[in-house]
Amino acid sequence: MSEVPPLPRRKDSLPAPKVPPIPPVPNRKNYLTSRPCVWPVTQPTTSAVTISSGCTASSSSSSSSSNNNNISSSICISINNSTTSTTTTTTTSTSTLATTSCSSSASAATKMSTNPQTSVSSSSSASIDSKSSSEASEIVFEASNHCQEGFKALLDFYNRKILCDLEIRVGKKSIWCHRVVLACVSNYFKGMFTSDMAESKQGVLTIHDLDEHCLQALITFAYTSKVTLTVDNVQQLLYASSILQMEAVAQACCKFMQNHLHPTNCVGVRNFAEQHGCTELVKVTDEYILEHFLEVVDQEEFCNMPYKVIDIIVSSPNLNVPSEIRVYEGVMKWVKQDLMKRRCYLPKLLAHVKLPLIPVSYLMDCVETEDLLKKSFECRDFLDEAKHYQMSHTNLIIEVKITERMKPRKSYAGVLFCVGGRGAAGDPFKSIECYNYRKNSWFPIAEMNTRRRHVGVCAASGRLYAIGGHDGFTHLNSGEVFDPVKNKWSYIAPMGSLRRGIALACLGGPIYAIGGLDDTSCFNTVERYDPSTDVWTFLSSMKVPRGGVGVTSQKGYLYAVGGNDGSTSLDSCERYNPLTNKWTTIAYMNKRRAGAGVTVLNGMVYAVGGFDDNAPLHSMERYDPASDSWTLMPSMSCCRGGVGVATLGGKIFAVGGHDGSSYLNSVEAFDPSTGKWMMMSNIEVCRAGAGVAVLDCSVEQLEDIRKTVNTSSAGSVIQRQHGE
Repeated sequence: MSEVPPLPRRKDSLPAPKVPPIPPVPNRKNYLTSRPCVWPVTQPTTSAVTISSGCTASSSSSSSSSNNNNISSSICISINNSTTSTTTTTTTSTSTLATTSCSSSASAATKMSTNPQTSVSSSSSASIDSKSSSEASEIVFEASNHCQEGFKALLDFYNRKILCDLEIRVGKKSIWCHRVVLACVSNYFKGMFTSDMAESKQGVLTIHDLDEHCLQALITFAYTSKVTLTVDNVQQLLYASSILQMEAVAQACCKFMQNHLHPTNCVGVRNFAEQHGCTELVKVTDEYILEHFLEVVDQEEFCNMPYKVIDIIVSSPNLNVPSEIRVYEGVMKWVKQDLMKRRCYLPKLLAHVKLPLIPVSYLMDCVETEDLLKKSFECRDFLDEAKHYQMSHTNLIIEVKITERMKPRKSYAGVLFCVGGRGAAGDPFKSIECYNYRKNSWFPIAEMNTRRRHVGVCAASGRLYAIGGHDGFTHLNSGEVFDPVKNKWSYIAPMGSLRRGIALACLGGPIYAIGGLDDTSCFNTVERYDPSTDVWTFLSSMKVPRGGVGVTSQKGYLYAVGGNDGSTSLDSCERYNPLTNKWTTIAYMNKRRAGAGVTVLNGMVYAVGGFDDNAPLHSMERYDPASDSWTLMPSMSCCRGGVGVATLGGKIFAVGGHDGSSYLNSVEAFDPSTGKWMMMSNIEVCRAGAGVAVLDCSVEQLEDIRKTVNTSSAGSVIQRQHGE
């Protein structure tokens, strides 16, 4: 008899001929049992799961009387053709265990006579491979349940201690089993029993530092493919299965813990997963913390989060918060929990907090007065950067260096709307699609009251405006406004002129409708709408008629870019000063563009795509107001005439358009930090001539309202079907 040397944690490769020792098990907190008794509504309500396997035996009636079968309820894991499938809340995963003996079917070749009456009979189902006809002289017989019957017999031997060649002693238990079965399921035992180690020939092994009940459960799993997971044993089972390199069980444990994550335990589960090298569980837990940060930050465990973890969380653009205030408060709470040890981390963490995007009132009243920031030169630099950024928005500072801290997180960057337009059928749309930045997905919201192509769209004062366009029959001067709280469109006062191909921009409070065309001419008309009075007013006209013009606002000015004057596409541009009510010609673009998308990013005006007469463009150029010059920038992946363009989260999004042969539903985004375009999730409907704008509202609120409306509509349909 000898003792098994303590084992290392599992590795991807087989253990070396000499097995290193098992590290002592530290006193770990059970993070799942530390949760409240009532699980969250969205989490599974069971505390034990069952995973089923197809090629191993079920426990016979005699197993209940055996000393070796102590598992009361089962979690069943199936291994078929080296594949483990989980038939519970866990997902299917591929087994890396050495279990090919389980999935291999035994075959026997039997010489038979050529007599057509010759047959093969068996009490079990079987299959016969003949060569080409019923008169073949050789067939292959395969018993389909051979593997299952074989393991059923092995389980009976295990329960009755027949032909057992190994006794494992752990804690107060003595477990008799078969080496070959353990070697099939555990790479650790396989390496031990197939090497020249003394343990490969000895009949008694003593294992330290593993829980006896967990080891009993894992050995029983080797025969039955079943193991019970509960909130009480899952951490010990994960530890033991990781040590013994039983990958299927380890994955099932990770899935179980993922399904029972909660704000009260996610930090502890994350720490446990990292200690045991469970990279997938670490990843899922990080995603959970990012999604539920507001709940996690209020828990005691939040302050026990290691610096490495909180650094990952606060630096992520996917952190789900309504504003940067909550991130700042979370960082300060963590640092002050152990100020002597954590003071040194404050500048590093504050570097990830987007102080420039915090409201000025909170910045001056709470951040600037914080003593910890006053005593740190690095922290004071971040505060000064935030002040300069805020002053640049009021033109008190002309230029400020753009940093990552000035790019909003996806959760509060706003919502991108794609409004109206038309597709291959030619009819204008009244449908709307919204973009969820965090999930990179589009979803529909309430449709407009009127179909509109080549519509002008902009956001102002928390609402979205769609004005003018063409409904498929006539040009429009009507307009409507979308309220994201009510998920409803309402009409506003009509413009003074009917036109499509107009552009809208908000400057201060009022909305400006600029340019456009009808079937006979292009316009240089400019109208201003006052939302507070619902009144339109004509202003000074542009110098040049511009149908399909692109317009944006920047630092108190309006910029009208390109368009068509009725005979050709334009490369000329103008700037409007609302204080003088005058238009001024600025530098010409490098390309002629009509139907281009125009937006502002980091103080620069960008013109994207469009048509040069009838030829669609993929190029983009940037205007610098300080130098009054245009510079060509990296081109898009394809040509996009009639493209919708807007800035979201520090990137330029180009939505849909026409490439010269077909309407597009593809979307791509330009990141100025990398100078590259990248493909994003497609819109549902191919469209060009749509209006695109970003509205400062909650995407979750929009999705919740939409689901509520859909549920109510479904209920109304059911009532009508029943005549109620």
